Amino acid sequence: MEFIRRSIINFKQYPHRLFYYGLRRNYCTKNGEAESEEWPRRVVTGLQPTGALHVGNYFGALRRCVRLQDTGDDLMIFIADLHSLTTHQNPQALQENSMELAALLLASGVDPERSVVFVQSAVARHAELCWLLACLATQARLAHLPQYKEKAATLKEVPLGLLLYPVLQAADVLVYGATHVAVGGDQAQHLQVAAQLVRTFRHRYGCQPFPTPRALLPDDGSDRIRSLRDPSKKMSKSDPDGKSRILLSDPDDVIALKIRKAVTDFTPQVTYEPDTRPGVSNLVTLHCLAAGLTAEEAVEEAAALTTAQYKQVVARALVAELAPLRERAADLRRRPRLLRDVLRAGAARARRRADAVYERVAAAVGLAPHAPPADRARAAR
Repeated sequence: MEFIRRSIINFKQYPHRLFYYGLRRNYCTKNGEAESEEWPRRVVTGLQPTGALHVGNYFGALRRCVRLQDTGDDLMIFIADLHSLTTHQNPQALQENSMELAALLLASGVDPERSVVFVQSAVARHAELCWLLACLATQARLAHLPQYKEKAATLKEVPLGLLLYPVLQAADVLVYGATHVAVGGDQAQHLQVAAQLVRTFRHRYGCQPFPTPRALLPDDGSDRIRSLRDPSKKMSKSDPDGKSRILLSDPDDVIALKIRKAVTDFTPQVTYEPDTRPGVSNLVTLHCLAAGLTAEEAVEEAAALTTAQYKQVVARALVAELAPLRERAADLRRRPRLLRDVLRAGAARARRRADAVYERVAAAVGLAPHAPPADRARAAR
């Protein structure tokens, strides 16, 4: 009771400490005791190397990474090749897509000196931690997730990797002690799985070797870009209609054609009403993202234009934004050695960070201690 009384007095005198305590961590040391200190802010995000990227991927992921980097965040970006294996992938195409994605990240402005860029499979701790977390998860919980049920319903035989997909996602961020994960609104549910696994780990082992990661959602509408052919759906790499999306590799004339063919409605005025006019509102969103405008500014600029005329404005804005990116990415693809060096250096940095977290996890679980790097090097000789 005395402890509770002192805690209440301290909170009344120092209410700001509530925030401070919320950022504290508790992890197991080698002797099993718990230590606490603040978690440093770290942002992790992953991008799948499957299919050609479209403008939604650019605005919602690539450019967003650059902005997080430029605000000073400790940012880790991994190319999620392990996740892509839930469906059959051509091995050569998978490697080519990974290199293409690396080129687009650098072309967008990601600086490998300020951000850690690497391929997921180059860091074995992702898979190792996934197994430990899978032992804490339940089949019932994972099978209940909407995304799993939706995909499993279309398959005659469901691969186990599809069920474990959110567990690997949790491992992807927990293995680096990530405090925040840059995701879209439709992906936030998987962070609930990560949070549940953190709680289960703490309950079972009495310590917490990683923070509970929080979703870092975009505030510019970049995660809500709709299909150009069916505005009721999100723009998608897997849509069978190629005119539904604008690829980052599309030349200028193709971009203009796809925007011209975009489905709108029979009202000629340009307004921003996502619920009642999703097609036109989608064009406004694309215009805003490409030209750096608010929806009000874009609509005001289009006040004297019909929807057909406004499509030309949107196309010009997208071309101005995407053409330089396309050229920089093409130049980088002609320098594969540079891309490989960037990914190797990023993987080395990522492994050092992952090792530090995994060692605490392994100690808490009771796994055999790993030999120091110097000892491993001597044993390899």
